[in-house]
Amino acid sequence: MASEKVQTFTDGNFDDATKTGVVLVDFWAEWCGPCRRLAPTVDQIAADFDGRAVVGKLDVDANPNVAAKFQIRGIPTILIFKNGELADTVVGLASKEDLSGRLEQQLQ
Repeated sequence: MASEKVQTFTDGNFDDATKTGVVLVDFWAEWCGPCRRLAPTVDQIAADFDGRAVVGKLDVDANPNVAAKFQIRGIPTILIFKNGELADTVVGLASKEDLSGRLEQQLQ
């Protein structure tokens, strides 16, 4: 299960949750093996960036509207938003160092 620092995003709360600040969103599904492998990395990033950036997960099966809006075709996909605008995209597994570096870029 996700860390308490990782928020759960849904079709209903996504727009409000991503409209201010820097937000990393992990698009995933329960059946996705690579998504499960990425989960501990997302948890670590949430802890490392606590208070500086919001980190959350969106289950693409339970929330198809947001997934369709951003044309998520493969998971895991990480989207990073800055003040409501899509700032960066990572498709597939990524290292903690890569994702942390991308978040740091948006925080500057």
